[in-house]
Amino acid sequence: MNVYEVSTLRERLFGNPYVGRGVVLGKTPGGKAALAYFIMGRSANSRNRVFEVRDGLVRTTPYDASKVEDPSLIIYAALRQFENHVIVTNGDQTDTVYDFLARGKTFAEALDTRCFEPDAPNFTPRISGMLTFRGGDFTYRMNILKSADPLGTACVRENFAYPALPGLGHFLHTYITDGNPIPTFRGEPERVSVPEDLDLFTREIWENLDAQNRVSLYTRYTDPVTGEYEERLINANGEGAKLK
Repeated sequence: MNVYEVSTLRERLFGNPYVGRGVVLGKTPGGKAALAYFIMGRSANSRNRVFEVRDGLVRTTPYDASKVEDPSLIIYAALRQFENHVIVTNGDQTDTVYDFLARGKTFAEALDTRCFEPDAPNFTPRISGMLTFRGGDFTYRMNILKSADPLGTACVRENFAYPALPGLGHFLHTYITDGNPIPTFRGEPERVSVPEDLDLFTREIWENLDAQNRVSLYTRYTDPVTGEYEERLINANGEGAKLK
């Protein structure tokens, strides 16, 4: 097995009915910081969502508020920025990380206070990532909090820290594939190629997510020198932004 093998996002996603929620962080061949976050859903409650982008913050919101059954695990800020850090997660641990950074603490210290989601029997992992810009370049970290056993009796905390290498990204998602219960992601974040073009990056993810279960996708490319970024948003529901 080649531990340095790099797959395309298409190879990681195509034909897989359910990888849950996913974070991709990495670097384009030309040096920009690449970020993607997507959500999928099997139930009507999970599918009843869209991404909303406002003032650099990405939040999940109900598509039809009258149909919301339980907002506790599906409505949250997915992306926030604190100083030179961009935080992206699949739950309200986004706010935990933000608050800890504001107090001079670290990404890992923040997530040491959290655990997987209390949605037995799946015990959905909490997945988190953070880009840190410094000196005209950047590094990134990823974290997964998952159940240590089928009963949810303890939490496993795994942290990963990466230098940003041109054309390389890492992909962390909540589930391996569909199932009952849904099998939790295992192993290190997957090594994936990152293209230079943001629309190609966005399209490669969206078009290879299962069409029945995909819900929303947000992508962003950031210039590490200027801090300027471009972004894309796709919502399966309503009239959300679509790819060109």
